[in-house]
Amino acid sequence: MDVIDSLMPYLVHLVVLYVSLGVIYLVYKYKSTGATPNLPPGKKGLPYIGETMDYVLASRWGTPEKFVTDRTTKYSPHVFRTSLLGEDMAIFCGASGNKFLFSGQNKYVTSWWPNSIKKALMDPSSVDNSSKEESNKLRAYLPPFLKPESLQHYIPVMDIMAKEHLDQHWSPYNQVQVFPLSKKYTFALACRLFMSVQDPNEIEKFAKPFALATAGLISVPIDLPGTTFNRAVKAGRLIRQELLNLITKKKNELLEKGKTVASDLVDSMLMDGMTEIEIGNKIVGFFIASHDTTSTAITFIVSYLTDYPDVYNRVLEEQMDVSRSRRPGEPLKWEDIQKMKYTWCVACEAMRLAPPANGAFREAITDFTYAGYTIPKGWKAFWTVHSTNKNPNYFPDPEKFDPSRFEGNGPPPYTFVPFGGGPRMCPGKEYARLEILAFIHNLVTTFKWEKLNPNEKISYIPSPIPEEGLPIKLQAA
Repeated sequence: MDVIDSLMPYLVHLVVLYVSLGVIYLVYKYKSTGATPNLPPGKKGLPYIGETMDYVLASRWGTPEKFVTDRTTKYSPHVFRTSLLGEDMAIFCGASGNKFLFSGQNKYVTSWWPNSIKKALMDPSSVDNSSKEESNKLRAYLPPFLKPESLQHYIPVMDIMAKEHLDQHWSPYNQVQVFPLSKKYTFALACRLFMSVQDPNEIEKFAKPFALATAGLISVPIDLPGTTFNRAVKAGRLIRQELLNLITKKKNELLEKGKTVASDLVDSMLMDGMTEIEIGNKIVGFFIASHDTTSTAITFIVSYLTDYPDVYNRVLEEQMDVSRSRRPGEPLKWEDIQKMKYTWCVACEAMRLAPPANGAFREAITDFTYAGYTIPKGWKAFWTVHSTNKNPNYFPDPEKFDPSRFEGNGPPPYTFVPFGGGPRMCPGKEYARLEILAFIHNLVTTFKWEKLNPNEKISYIPSPIPEEGLPIKLQAA
């Protein structure tokens, strides 16, 4: 009895502690469920990896839209939950989902870049900067570069470089691979316009590591030897060093010559007082936006023109009309590009069926509700072309290649968004259009071609890539 009496105070304390912890747990649980009463349906997959491997495998098999359609069928056609790249993520689907994210910029969501992108390509001192801050800085230097008067100045350069590229890398051969050559052209053009670099050896210093870096952009950020991400990080380090050398050289030239007019983007940023590291980060961003996506679009335009002779003939006639309206040797100009309406419809249909970019990420800056589901603050969001491009509700007979979809008023709003939309629409949209049309004009007026492997497999890594590089046999036009 004495023993029980002596232990009684401790037992009382234990009971009180137990009851208190129970109450705290119930209150926490109530508040947690109250804060997020109805998350989007879906699953998170494996710890840390989530469903990233499911997405990667679907892409490697050439069916990235299957990752989306399987889940919209199972969970919700509007939004579903998953985990990609180590992040809780809501995938917004359909035209309504696109519209909501585009119009909700800075109200519900802000720009966000995966750590794999920031760690692979940005200087380590900038990795902790917010994606919103970096994105805003990036765009601050684009508008002057992309003003109509600037773009008009670039058209003759694009035309001349397309001619030179075809003469040097296509004309001497009976067979070529379209994909690597289109990348060579778009990368060389970006080097010239962004940095005034024209020396092939200098261009190659950037091109090789850039290819390794972009291959690891959307990968599981595991930095171990032999992984795609590790190779991307090493390549990114090499790119930044080469850029630092170039930017420092251009800075010294500006000081020595006392230049007051910028000849390219690097000059412009130096004159505005940006540091070498900041400029390097921005130039890498420009290359990502303007290089891989445009070369992919060119590749698949060439592919579809081969498959559809009637479309090819109509494009050829349009481009020959443009040629006949110019004096011999006169480069393309703004007015010529505006005449290439059907060719651009063909380009849009190619980008619908083989989208150069999958979509873009956002981050929720507040709790908000969409389609009856709560998206918690801090969650990542993703809009994807794979919820609309082959959706029969928007594009009847979606697997059919039909450029007429883009004639007249074109597709319904927010159903075809290869360049995004709203305040965050890709500011390089018109630059890409000019670059693509200038190249296709020179190609179809110079060559005829046929595929060497009509059944070539397509993988998405993350953009669509012909596994053999789209080999074709050339003939003079």
